[in-house]
Amino acid sequence: MRTRLLTLCVMISLPLFAQRNSQIRVYPDRGTEEISRHIYGHFAEHLESCIYGGLWVGPDSDIPNTQGYRNDVLDALKKLQIPNLRWPGGCFADEYHWMDGIGPKENRPKMVNNNWGGTIEDNSFGTHEFLNLCKLLGCEPYISANVGSGTVEEMAKWVEYMTSKGDSPMARLRRQNRRDQAWKVKFIGVGNESWGCGGSMRPEYYADLYRRYATYCRNYDGNQLFKIASGASDYDYDWTEVLMKNVGGRMDGLSLHYYTVTGWEGSKGSATQFNAEDFYWTMGKCLEIEDVIRKHIHIMDQYDPQKKVTLMLDEWGTWWDEEPGTINGHLYQQNTLRDAFVAALSLNLFHKYTDRLKMTNIAQIVNVLQSMILTNGPQMVVTPSYHIFEMFKVHQDAIHLPLDLVCDIETVRDNRKVPMLSVSASKNKEGVIHLTLANIDLNQTNEVTLDLQSHKITTVNSRILTAASMNDHNTFENPELVKPTTFHGAKIEKGQLKINLPPKSIVVLEVK
Repeated sequence: MRTRLLTLCVMISLPLFAQRNSQIRVYPDRGTEEISRHIYGHFAEHLESCIYGGLWVGPDSDIPNTQGYRNDVLDALKKLQIPNLRWPGGCFADEYHWMDGIGPKENRPKMVNNNWGGTIEDNSFGTHEFLNLCKLLGCEPYISANVGSGTVEEMAKWVEYMTSKGDSPMARLRRQNRRDQAWKVKFIGVGNESWGCGGSMRPEYYADLYRRYATYCRNYDGNQLFKIASGASDYDYDWTEVLMKNVGGRMDGLSLHYYTVTGWEGSKGSATQFNAEDFYWTMGKCLEIEDVIRKHIHIMDQYDPQKKVTLMLDEWGTWWDEEPGTINGHLYQQNTLRDAFVAALSLNLFHKYTDRLKMTNIAQIVNVLQSMILTNGPQMVVTPSYHIFEMFKVHQDAIHLPLDLVCDIETVRDNRKVPMLSVSASKNKEGVIHLTLANIDLNQTNEVTLDLQSHKITTVNSRILTAASMNDHNTFENPELVKPTTFHGAKIEKGQLKINLPPKSIVVLEVK
């Protein structure tokens, strides 16, 4: 059962009242769907500083590291309980030839990263380095394989190299490269953005190509692959229709990409310099993904009513102009409180569709787009978006709880409708209820009344993420300008919870 949103629609100019009032009714005994931990997945592409200097510095670096992985980044990422990590792309995946990234480092050939700045890629971070990173982080690897410029044989051999335990040719090659045991690899993407940088294909052509490539992705020695087809870009519903019709149950998952971006031509706007109108427009564009998800799910339901094929939103997040002074094509951008709101609103929304939507991957993990972490040489700082993933991880593998929400909505630029409150609720295996709430209004508090029906509230613990300005962000000079603190605005009154949400605030409540 999905969340019901009951909106009290008041078309007014922002701001008008000193305070808003909202009501939430949660149904603790009606939840049926589990929020997959894979909703909280991440993405690492070879855009130079995401991998090199971000995740990987090499074992000989002066930056403290474990087997070449920088310690500060490892420690920070472990706190997120990352469920899966997608690699090596992105557009890079369909130009990546995996055999260039194995064996002694000095023997690995270099390549030009044509998609991202023309940087020379030395392939010092390859299959072994990625899969060992996943083990250090305790997460599932998600391999995005090359269909655009690769062959069926190449993909088949990669699967064999990673997962075969026997005396097969690729397993012997892996052992020559000092890895005796096979890895467990579940998720494999058969191409990426095949409609664009992955080959500029028509959906009919890619559907046939997928069937061919996926056939030779074998299950070796008990390793069961979960095969993901390259899906649509945001509003391309025809792509989903064709793949569901022509591929159907031959795929386990179908991907979808959606970015909160002003447009693909010209300037996308500054990550840090924006006004209130820009902020509210961003919230509307972010929330527009719900209609996109619904329409793709509707098509999938027509061909697969049993929901055997899952929807995988394996790229999402904000996309702004690169920071001035950074390398063109490396997509390095700052990350403000506005980005934290995009993360919070998106995750709250994803929970509602977890009967079909089983994985999402924010783009990207370090130094690229809406990243969790920024690095500069030996310096590291976590972003406001990082804090959202850390705070919201309480929802992983919990039961999504249906709720009713009555709140104000506003009409913002481009006639987008934006509810002024976002909320999600779940119950974990211990029976503890968690709620994540976001007051989108930049100027007004929101007095929220929370009714948990027959559930008796005895204790409440809570944290809040906010800042003095919507443009605030963490820098290497001021790394804790935006960080969570204890929240004291939730009070138990006559069996209900009264929550005083400050303007532009995101709160996590633990209710027992």
